[in-house]
This record gives sequence, C-alpha cells and structure tokens, in this order.
Amino acid sequence: MNKHLKLVREFHDSFSIPQAEHGANERLSDMEIVMNQALLMDGGSAVLKAIKAGEMVEILAGLVNLAYCALAGIAMQGDDVLDQPVTWRHDGFILSIIRILSDRINSCTSGITDDYSAVYCLCAHLSTSFVNADFDKAFQMIHDAKMSKEAKTPDLSACLFE
Repeated sequence: MNKHLKLVREFHDSFSIPQAEHGANERLSDMEIVMNQALLMDGGSAVLKAIKAGEMVEILAGLVNLAYCALAGIAMQGDDVLDQPVTWRHDGFILSIIRILSDRINSCTSGITDDYSAVYCLCAHLSTSFVNADFDKAFQMIHDAKMSKEAKTPDLSACLFE
C-alpha cells in the first residue's frame, strides 16, 4: 500500500470516517463522488489562490492538501494508488499548471481510482518539480497536524529546497 494512503487511512480510522476495507475495491455512491468532488475543488481553489499570490509554501500546502483529498477518495473505495504518468513539464507558463490541475480534478467525477490517483501523482510531481520541495516531509507534517486536530496548516518552509 502507498505510504501516504496508509496515513490517510489512519486518519479515517482515528476520526471514524467511513472507508472500505483495504482491497475491497467498492464503487463510490453518487453522493460520495459529489462530496469528494467538492473537497477536490476546494483544494484546487486553494492551490490556484496560492499560485496567484506567488507563495511557494502556500502552493506546497495546497498541493499536499489536494493530494490528501484525492487519497481519501481512494481510501473510501478500499483501493490502492495506481501510479499515473504525469505529462506536465516545467514550461514556464502558470496556465499550463492551472489547466492540468483543473482537468485532473474534473476527471474525478468518474469516481474511479485511476482519476484520484492521477490527481495525487500530479500533486506529488508539482511539489517536487514546480515548487522544488520535499513532498514526503510536507505530507507527513500536514498529516500530523490533521491527526492532532490543528486547524492551522503547519509552516512547511523547512520542506522547500533552496
């Protein structure tokens, strides 16, 4: 099982959030897809606002939170992350990031693991290639804050590479 998915499943268990047993591969209901889509769209909006502000730490936090939401959709099904190729290359255009994020989020209306995995893989890729940060460390910090019920996002400055 993907290490980040394990953390999300741990979070769900700790806070009694429904999820299928790992390996069950259950289909999400329409309302679960709608709920997940709303969370993904909120996460995507936070990333776009951070990009507009030019705050790399906030962009990283947004990408990690968006990845967390995508993994929640996978956990609810009892499935595992499927490695998805990321075709985005650093072309210097912010619009290409916005376009691919929006497209990947929109694809999640399918409710299938492939599409949630694509959002997760894109967030991990952008965290390292665009933000130039340690995605694993940032994910762990966000997870720890969620587990301790901290409402405030931790300072992820230490996760940025110079």
